[in-house]
Amino acid sequence: MALMYGKEKDAEHEIEQASDPGFVSFFSKLPKKSPETGTVRLFDRGDFYSTHGSDALFVAANVFRTNSVIKHLGSRAAGGGLASVTLSRTLAHAFLREALTARQLRVEIWVPAPGQGKKAAKFVLDKEASPGNLQPVEDLLFGNTDVLSAPIVMALRLSTTPAVDKTRTKGVGIAYADTSTRELGVADFVDNDLFSNTESLIIQLSVKEALIPTGTISGNTDRDLDLNKLKAVFERCGVIVTERKPSDFTGKNVEDHLQRLLPAPSADSSSDPQQLETPPGASAALGALISYLGLASDPANEGAYILRTHDLARYMRLDASALRALNLTEVPGSGGSINKNATLLGLLNKCKTAQGTRLLGTWLKQPLVNLHEIRQRQNLVEVFVNDANGRRTLQDEYLKYMPDMHRISKRFKKSNASLEDVVRVYQVTLKMAGLLETLETLDIEDDEYKALIKELYLGPLQQFNENLSKYGEMVEQTLDLSELDNHNYAIRPDYDPRLQELAEKLMEIRDGLDEQHRDAGNDLRLELDKKLHLENSQQYGYCFRLTKNDAKVMMKNKKYIELGTIKSGVFFTTKKLKEFSGDFQETTAEYGRAQSGLVKEVVSIASTYTPVLESLDMVLAHLDVITSFAHVSMNAPEPYVKPIVSEKGASGLVLKDARHPCLEVQDDISFIPNDVEMAKDEGEFLIITGPNMGGKSTYIRQVGVIALMAQIGCFVPCSEARMPIFDSILCRVGAGDNQLKGVSTFMAEMLETASILRSASKDSLIIIDELGRGTSTYDGFGLAWAISEHIASEIRAFCMFATHFHELTALDQELKHVKNLHVVAHVSQEAQSSTQDQDITLLYKVEPGVSDQSFGIHVARLANFPENVVKLAKRKADELEDFNTTRTDQQFSEEVTQQGVELVEELLRKFASSSKQDGEDVMMDDPTPEEQLEELKRCVEEFRPRIDANPWVQSLLTSL
Repeated sequence: MALMYGKEKDAEHEIEQASDPGFVSFFSKLPKKSPETGTVRLFDRGDFYSTHGSDALFVAANVFRTNSVIKHLGSRAAGGGLASVTLSRTLAHAFLREALTARQLRVEIWVPAPGQGKKAAKFVLDKEASPGNLQPVEDLLFGNTDVLSAPIVMALRLSTTPAVDKTRTKGVGIAYADTSTRELGVADFVDNDLFSNTESLIIQLSVKEALIPTGTISGNTDRDLDLNKLKAVFERCGVIVTERKPSDFTGKNVEDHLQRLLPAPSADSSSDPQQLETPPGASAALGALISYLGLASDPANEGAYILRTHDLARYMRLDASALRALNLTEVPGSGGSINKNATLLGLLNKCKTAQGTRLLGTWLKQPLVNLHEIRQRQNLVEVFVNDANGRRTLQDEYLKYMPDMHRISKRFKKSNASLEDVVRVYQVTLKMAGLLETLETLDIEDDEYKALIKELYLGPLQQFNENLSKYGEMVEQTLDLSELDNHNYAIRPDYDPRLQELAEKLMEIRDGLDEQHRDAGNDLRLELDKKLHLENSQQYGYCFRLTKNDAKVMMKNKKYIELGTIKSGVFFTTKKLKEFSGDFQETTAEYGRAQSGLVKEVVSIASTYTPVLESLDMVLAHLDVITSFAHVSMNAPEPYVKPIVSEKGASGLVLKDARHPCLEVQDDISFIPNDVEMAKDEGEFLIITGPNMGGKSTYIRQVGVIALMAQIGCFVPCSEARMPIFDSILCRVGAGDNQLKGVSTFMAEMLETASILRSASKDSLIIIDELGRGTSTYDGFGLAWAISEHIASEIRAFCMFATHFHELTALDQELKHVKNLHVVAHVSQEAQSSTQDQDITLLYKVEPGVSDQSFGIHVARLANFPENVVKLAKRKADELEDFNTTRTDQQFSEEVTQQGVELVEELLRKFASSSKQDGEDVMMDDPTPEEQLEELKRCVEEFRPRIDANPWVQSLLTSL
C-alpha cells in the first residue's frame, strides 16, 4: 500500500498543478450525478484518473477506506473547494470492474477536450458503460480476464390485450442482447398484473439492465401503474433500470438494422428469411435496444449477430424469491464473504474452464422441462460417474488447459488479437488428439450411451480436429515455437526472406557488440560481466558500465567516452560501440516493423477459424459441466443417485434419505436425512409443524433444490429419487422490508404470495415457510388458512407449507390430500412434568402427525435471555394457550361429537336423578359436596366403557 499511496501522491501533485479555476468551473456546470443515483464519473488524465465531488467521497470510502486521500481544488473560502481523489490506472480499472459487475453502477469516462492535455480545464464524454452494456470498456477492464459473465440488457414494451374472464392481462414485447456472444433475442407473451412471466424471463436470461419508456401519459393511469409494478419486479431481481424516450420504442428502421446486423440469407436456407419477422411489441423493443447499444453504427457488427426467439415454456419458471430461497447463486445478506459451497452454483462448480462455469450458471437458471433432454444429460453424467479414471483424465489433463475461446474469438472479430492468442489456440490443437483418445476409450457398456457420447462429443470434436489441423501447421510454419517457454511470441525469421535478412544482420551486430566487449576488457584488464558490464541502457543504448571505483582505469584513456554517472556506476562507450549500438537500434526497429506486418497477416489467417473455435467452445463447455456434475455426485459425503424423472402430471414424488446438498458439506455438520413422499390425490399438500430450529425450513427447501438439480440433469443427494417434471418452483420463504420504498415485511410477503397464487399451475412445486407472521395472530392465521385451502383445493399443485399455526393442521380433516408432518423433538420425562427448565433435544427427523408446541421460549433461553424474562414469557404463554380447547372442537367428526354430547347429557341426567333419590333417603337434607363427588365418580365409572370409546368425551374430561 505504501507504494500505491506514493503513486497517488504524485498524481495528486499533478492534479494540484492542473487545478486552475477553469476545471472547477467546468465541473460545476456538469449534470449532477453520484453513486447514489447509480453513476460514477471518472476523468482520464493520462497516467491516472481523477474523481470529483460526491464521486470522490464514494471512491475514498469504498476504495481507499479513508478520507485522508481527499484533496480540495479551488478556493476553500468559496465553499470548501472541490473534493478530489486520484486513482492509478490499475486501481481505477479494478474499481470500474467492481462498479459495473458487483455494485451494478453506470460509468462515465471523460477525456480532455481536443487540443488540451492532461492539465485540461475542459473534458468531453468518451465512454459510457452500464451493467448490461460493457462493450465500450470491455477491453479496458477484462483484457486479461477469462471469466466474465454475459451482461444481458433487455428492452420491454407493454401493450394492452382484451380482458379474459374480467382479468386484466398485458401484452409484453421483449428484446434482449448479449453483446459478448453477439446474440439478439425477442419474446412476445401475455402476462398478468404482477408480471410473473416477465420475472421468470429475467431470471432465465440473467438480465443485468432493462430499458423501459420514461415519463407518464396524461390520463393513462393504468400504464403508469404497470410501469411502477415493473420497476418493483426489476428491483426484486437486482436489475438496473434505464429509462428511454417513448419515441425510441418503435419498430421503425428495425428491419433495415437487422438486415445489416444479421448474416445474409443463404440460398439453400428456408429459415433465414423468417429471422426478420418479429412480433410488433418485440420489434418496438428491439428498435430501442439497437439504438441504445449503438449496434447499427458499428461496422464490426455487420453480419455478426444472430437473432433468436426465446420460448418461456422451454424452461422451468423461477422467481426471484426462489433464487434466494434455494441459494442458487448467492446467500442473502452474506456480502460475498461466505463458503462457496453455501450456494448451489459454488457447490456444483467443479468446472475447469471459464466457459464451463458460465454455462453452469445458465443451466441453473434454465432447468429443463423436456423429459428427453433431461434424461440425455443424466445419461451423460452416469457415463462419467461410472468411469472415474476417464473423468479425472479429461478434467486434469485436458479441460484444465483449455483457454476461454469465446473471448479469444471475440478478440479475433475485433481485430485486436495478438500472437499470444494465436498460440493459445495452437495449444488447444495439441490437446485435441489426447482428448479424443480419452473419450474413445471410456468404459461404456451401454450402446445407447456410446452413441450419445459419439453424437455430442466425439463426432463434433473429430470434425473440429480436422478443421484445426491446417491451423496447427500454419502456426508451426510461422511462429518461433522455441521461444514460447520464455513467453516470447514472435514470427520465425526464416518465414520471410526480409525477416531472415534482418535477423542475420542483428546476429552480426550482436557478434560485433560482444567483440567490442572483449576488446575493452582486454584493454582495461577487467573481468567481463563481473567488473566490466555491457548493457542496453534505455537512455544511452548499448554501452559499458563500471562501478565508480573501477571507473578510474578508463578515465585517462581518451578512446573511452563518458556518458553519465549514477549510483550504480559510470556509463561510457567508444566510437565503434556507439556505431554498433546505433545499428542495433535501427535494425531492431526495422525488424519490428517487418514482423508487425507478418503478425497482422498471421492473426488475420487465424481469425478465419473463429466459427470453428466458437463451436468448439460450446462443446467443451458442455463436457466440462457434465464432468463437473459427475465429480460432485461421486465426491459428496454420501454419493448422489440418478433420479427417475417422469412427465408432467406424474402421480407423485418420492425421495428416500433426502439431504440438502449445500448443508451436508459444511464443516462440523452431520446431516440427518429424511424421506419425502407426495402423492397426487393422497398427499400432495404437506403441512409441516415443529419446534423452532428443528429443521422445517431445511426440509422443505431441500425438496426444491433436489427438484431443480434433477431438471438440470444432475444426480441428486438421495438414496432413491422419483419425481415428475415441474413447470415452476415458486417460493415464499422470508421477506425483507424496504422502508425507503414504502414496502413493509408483511407487504413484501403478500406480494410474493400473490405472485404464487396467480402464476402457479397443477404442475408447480410451491414452497411456503412461515406465512402470515408479519401481522396479528388472527389475521395471519386467517390468511394462512385461506391461502392453503386455495392451493390445496383450487390449484392442486405439490406444496410444502411449514408453519407455527398449529390450528392449520386441521385442514387435513377437510381435504383428504392434505397431510400433516412434524419435526421431532425429544422432551425428557422430568421436563414434561417440570415447570422449570425443559431438557429438549432436536432430532431433525420428520414424521407423520402434528407437533403441539414450538418451544420458542426454549430457544429464547438458549439465546441467553434474562431468566426473569423467560419466566414471564412462560407464564403469559400459559395464560394465552388455548390450542387444546380449539383443537377439541376441530379434530373430531360431527358423528363422534354428537355421540359424545348425548353421552354427557345422559351421564348428567343419571347423576342428577341419583342425587335426588339419595337426598330423599336422608329426610330431604341436601347431600354434602363430598357425597356429590362420590356419586359423580360412581356414575362416571358406570359409563366408563362408553366414555373410553368416545375420544371427544375423553378430550373434554382431560381439559377439565
